[in-house]
Amino acid sequence: MDTLRESKAEAQSPFPAARLRRLRRTPALRRLVRETDVSAAHFIYPLFAVPGRRLRREIPSLPGCYHLSPDALAQEAAEVAALGIPAVLLFGLPESKDEVGSGAYAAQGIVQRAVRAIKKAVPDLLVITDICLCEYTSHGHCGVVVDGEVDNDQTLPLLAQTALSHAEAGADIVAPSDMMDGRVAALRAALDERGFAATPIMSYAAKYASAFFGPFREAAGSAPQFGDRRGYQMDPANAREALREVAQDLAEGADMVMVKPALPYLDIIARVRAACDHPLAAYNVSGEYAMLKAAAAKGWLDERLATLEALTAIKRAGADMIITYHAKEAARWLKE
Repeated sequence: MDTLRESKAEAQSPFPAARLRRLRRTPALRRLVRETDVSAAHFIYPLFAVPGRRLRREIPSLPGCYHLSPDALAQEAAEVAALGIPAVLLFGLPESKDEVGSGAYAAQGIVQRAVRAIKKAVPDLLVITDICLCEYTSHGHCGVVVDGEVDNDQTLPLLAQTALSHAEAGADIVAPSDMMDGRVAALRAALDERGFAATPIMSYAAKYASAFFGPFREAAGSAPQFGDRRGYQMDPANAREALREVAQDLAEGADMVMVKPALPYLDIIARVRAACDHPLAAYNVSGEYAMLKAAAAKGWLDERLATLEALTAIKRAGADMIITYHAKEAARWLKE
């Protein structure tokens, strides 16, 4: 205790006895005392599966990211794994859509086929699948619409069916992003009943109704055809509510929780980190990625330095894992 008091006293000594620049003087010193470590081992790379063969089509609003057919996804997955990135987060664009998003839980749906292709090519790469109906519904909302509103309880069995079909296809982790109340409990019960008690759930626990999702909605073809998602995604003005969402999802059986978006919600990441000991992911979303890409293309900032600074900020706030479209580039930069 006396030693601790002495060290605190030394840290509070006035200049010139205390010179905080001493430990910043050289790259080796800075590395030695660095408090936050960012590495490819902390990254999850989002991927977009589309029907077809040998398809690799760049997404205009997400330069450097692609729509990929299952065979092309297998090749991409091998590249991701070779960079030391341990996991991918898989989204799907179906051949057709309907009112109840039946493509989400079809045994031969696009995500189910993509999971099989990736696991066959790179068995050790973790495949996380997004569980939501928005990409599969003709109206673009995340659940069943009744009288112009998303019906929470009618949506739950379809989400559970989707998670089960993904687990049967070989998904390592399922990640519900719909923001329906009770979805984690519904998924956990369905998985346990069908022999998938070991399949973890990564819950999008604090997902905000954010303007930063814009490029993703183009990439996933998931923009709502009427209204918006503010009736089920969180109000950006609320922080305490995020802790209630996280607590509820953990009580229902979530193994990991997520905050989405990341950079505008670093305070939420920090609050969630302080409130729980479960693994915490943060989603560095499409709009955050697109802004840096656009500014770098204009020559307004150094893309490498700005990207690594942003990822460090997310990790420093308390995230254990970062879902980011920068994952491949950042993995290469971190090796330099």
